[in-house]
Amino acid sequence: MNARKSIIPIFVPHLGCPHDCVFCNQRRISGSVTAATESDVAEAVRSARERGLTPAQLAFYGGSFTAIPRSHQRALLSAAEPFLADGSLTDIRLSTRPDAIDAENLALLRGSGVSTIELGVQSMSDSVLDRCSRGHTAEDAARSSQMIKEAGFTLILQMMTGLPGSDFDTDIETAKRIIALRPDGVRIYPTVIIRGTALYDMWRAGEYAEHTVEDAVEVCSEILPLFERAGIPVIRLGLNPTDALSAGDAAAGAYHPALGEMVKSRVFLKSARTLLRGTPTGSAVTLSVPQGKMSQAVGQKRVNIKALTTEFSLSSLKIIETCGQREEIVITGVK
Repeated sequence: MNARKSIIPIFVPHLGCPHDCVFCNQRRISGSVTAATESDVAEAVRSARERGLTPAQLAFYGGSFTAIPRSHQRALLSAAEPFLADGSLTDIRLSTRPDAIDAENLALLRGSGVSTIELGVQSMSDSVLDRCSRGHTAEDAARSSQMIKEAGFTLILQMMTGLPGSDFDTDIETAKRIIALRPDGVRIYPTVIIRGTALYDMWRAGEYAEHTVEDAVEVCSEILPLFERAGIPVIRLGLNPTDALSAGDAAAGAYHPALGEMVKSRVFLKSARTLLRGTPTGSAVTLSVPQGKMSQAVGQKRVNIKALTTEFSLSSLKIIETCGQREEIVITGVK
């Protein structure tokens, strides 16, 4: 993956989507009500340039870009051409569906400055995909992922946890099958119940059990290390907070502004538990963590310190940061 670059977002909510997935209300998620036009693309780039935010990557978020009429795709991409030519834009990324990829469309994207394609895989369980009204299969995800990689694009896959019909083991299996597809990065979105969706109605009717923040933290703390060990970056964990979601559009589910940090903190807790096994009761222990990882190690409101001290009957637990390239935690003192 390249170093993080400036991004100019263009939202195309529901544009090109042939299905209404039970969990989805792109207008509430993105905060955008109408789909972007060619003039919106040009205006967004000019505005970013005036604010000194270019060169940047143009990103079409939401919807299914390759499922919209090809003429509209060309129009939106053509609006970016002058800015690619003058260096205001470095490249383009877009999001789409696994069943909306074919060789002709990939050729169009390649010739229009698109470098990165994100696929909303969501699950690799056909039964879960069916219950969510996704309209594609796990095999569609595998096929399109291979085509995208063979065409030379950067491939980002999106998965969700806690979907209808899914459980802890199903989510872990989805992560493993996504790893086998060798994407260049992943986004993990634990399920949030958004008002105005079929999932909201299912939840209200008692037909769907909420995937809570705790549920998401627990399963994602198992999934995150799988991707890390495979060398696949997790570039987003949890739905991006918006004013509308925080104000109540997110009715329930795994919506929390600090979800990613909570997951990483849980990963630390599990690693520390392994390290501390066999530690004599009443010990004063010092753990060393990589620089910049202190907040994750301690946990919100010192939750990890409290849990480990109680669980292992320690007299005290101290966590310190160390410099260097080491990424793991180690015990540096036991008294």
